[in-house]
Amino acid sequence: MESTLQKPAFVAATTTPKATTRSVFRWIHIVFSIPILGYIYSPFDQIPNYAPATRFVFVPGLVLSGWWLWKGHVVRRLLSKRSAEQDAAAIRRLA
Repeated sequence: MESTLQKPAFVAATTTPKATTRSVFRWIHIVFSIPILGYIYSPFDQIPNYAPATRFVFVPGLVLSGWWLWKGHVVRRLLSKRSAEQDAAAIRRLA
């Protein structure tokens, strides 16, 4: 019997429960929103200090995690179809 510790990371990632994945993305979404609130409510003279990190790290992270929470099921379905088609093509080449 094979242990899950011996499996490659991509195999372990596909066996992660959907609820756990959703919870992780939800917490990423919440944590990335905190600096944005600080950016919005900070004094005007402090905004230039936070602007690059907010624009290039926190907003994209918030958008991507929100997008994954909203439409992640579609992406997972597309990836599973694509991998199933690739597996079938590889089997046909070997046969």
